[in-house]
Amino acid sequence: MEKKQRWWIIGSIAIIVYTALPVMWIISLSFKTGAQLTDGNFFPRDWSFDNYQAVLGQDLFTSALRNSIGISLIATTLSVVIATLAAYAIARLNFPGKKVILSTALAIAIFPAVSLIGPMFTIWRSVGLYDTWPGLIIPYMSFSLPMALWTLSAFFREIPWEMEQAAQVDGATAWQAFRKVIVPLAAPGVFTAAILTFFFCWNDFLFGISLTSSENARPVPAAMAFFSGATQFEQPYGAIAAAAVIVTIPVVIMVLLFQRKIVAGLTSGAVKG
Repeated sequence: MEKKQRWWIIGSIAIIVYTALPVMWIISLSFKTGAQLTDGNFFPRDWSFDNYQAVLGQDLFTSALRNSIGISLIATTLSVVIATLAAYAIARLNFPGKKVILSTALAIAIFPAVSLIGPMFTIWRSVGLYDTWPGLIIPYMSFSLPMALWTLSAFFREIPWEMEQAAQVDGATAWQAFRKVIVPLAAPGVFTAAILTFFFCWNDFLFGISLTSSENARPVPAAMAFFSGATQFEQPYGAIAAAAVIVTIPVVIMVLLFQRKIVAGLTSGAVKG
């Protein structure tokens, strides 16, 4: 084995350990109870599911889980559908202001969300959107839609224009060619945009903690901030770790199921800007 190859292996192992260690620590904490949480041992002496039972038995967590699933799925679906249509138009059509639209979308995507919380809090309370599902879906779409638009527009530019023209020559309308030819070919890019959008909505804490005040619409990341121990002096580290593991499971499952499409979408969209 060459020296260079040996260093690559050592570096890869170090990166894997560095990234996996916090995840393993959270999983270990979720199985600890009582004094084990602060005993300094990495793995629990006695494995217990008490934290999971306590978390799943709380209405605070179960209602937040329903809110996160519903809000994230709705925001993701709307963002991807709108971004697919808009990205197709941007990639295929020549019209004035196309570069301005992409530049604006990029500016919105990198805009600091924390600067909008104050005005949005006041407006949402005035118009009745505070502590509601639409009150979170709208800001989620505002930041996830530009990201999906950039991902899909780059991907649509890689699809040969001749395939759509051939479908229209065979008698297909513009909508039929888009729906039956372009969309299936763009499936990897659509999946990539959907996964990235879902991650953003699922992991959001800022909007969830600022624009909700009850269990009506509060998502899981915000709800975890309200976990409490048996007394005011006890920190619920085990319960928080168990909740973190539970909310991570859907993300891991989605990545494992669609990892090939995600990789194909990212690499195809990055070939040519």
